[in-house]
Amino acid sequence: MTTDLNIPGSQSTPAIRSDWQAGLLTMQGDSYPENSYELFDQVIGWVEYFIGHESRPLSLELELVYLNTSSVKAMMDIFDLLEEAHLGGREISVTWRYDPRNERIAELADEFREDCTFPFAITPTRVET
Repeated sequence: MTTDLNIPGSQSTPAIRSDWQAGLLTMQGDSYPENSYELFDQVIGWVEYFIGHESRPLSLELELVYLNTSSVKAMMDIFDLLEEAHLGGREISVTWRYDPRNERIAELADEFREDCTFPFAITPTRVET
């Protein structure tokens, strides 16, 4: 199961990529798939396997623009896994980049961060003028 994820994004799903060697998981785009569990089960499985078989740090880099309710639930499950690993001594970090014109996603990211004790940065991206 050391296969990396390389799920192309679509209009309603984020691009999801993992790099086992780098201990990195990235997600970019909108997330309102018809079946979020089908999409996120792969991600949760990858995170569980990485945490269970590696001792190296794990970083998430997110540029999620919009999440529907079921995607929010799936992300909560992912953050719960990360929090559990962090409390067990694993080095975990999250960076969530967002468009500063989209305050709603920054607020959502902040709500997720409130439940996490690992480093969780919420960073505005540079807007081209």
